[in-house]
Amino acid sequence: MPIWLQATLWGLLGGAALLLGAGIGYFAKVSVRVSSSIMAFGAGVLISALAFDLMDEAFQQGGFDAAAIGFLSGAVVYTAANWLLKKRGAHNRKRSGDQQVSEAEDEGSGLALAIGALIDGVPESIAIGISMISGSKVSFAVVAAVFLSNVPEGLSSAVGMKKAQRSKAYIFGVWGGIALISGVAALLGYTVFSNLSPNIIAATTALAAGAILAMITDTMIPEAFEVTHDFTGIITVLGFLTAFVLSHLGV
Repeated sequence: MPIWLQATLWGLLGGAALLLGAGIGYFAKVSVRVSSSIMAFGAGVLISALAFDLMDEAFQQGGFDAAAIGFLSGAVVYTAANWLLKKRGAHNRKRSGDQQVSEAEDEGSGLALAIGALIDGVPESIAIGISMISGSKVSFAVVAAVFLSNVPEGLSSAVGMKKAQRSKAYIFGVWGGIALISGVAALLGYTVFSNLSPNIIAATTALAAGAILAMITDTMIPEAFEVTHDFTGIITVLGFLTAFVLSHLGV
């Protein structure tokens, strides 16, 4: 199977977890405490993956300068985009409580929510595609981390969207569309960067890592802590350990 097609399929797999989570959140009665606990676990998984896979790979390929510049740039770009989207009504897009606003309360917030969900997922998918460049083999630890973190993201957000009276078509249209875009982003991550210099690849990998870490602290941790409180730390550590073990099992 061509490598570009493999990258696309792995990206689709990671994105499909968002749709899976949304389906669970919409049709099943999941308590806020459970969804928040899963969110904390997913945050730990992602932190481990970006620390031991993405940033380490960036450093090995491009050295400290490329890794540091890319990492900070990713955080700045994500934070700026997230700040703008918050002003448009996407502030609580991952919240499973009653924090999300409806379209009637804030016109245009539906589009902002969709774009916000998009910028949350694209860096992860690009990282999957880039991870296949050097060895033409996907980093299963990165894919597993993206999948395990995307399920609670989709679940929590879908619960909040439902409470904000978003339609079923809107909820599954958003997450289904982002699942497809995730595949395209992974494809672009592989094809666009394959012929570029190691320094650019390293900086882009680190950029994705920086954006992911900013996303975790801005959106995932607040949702988890609001309900789990004193248990957020230990649950996040368990997620971190899970991804750490996967990363060091040679997968």
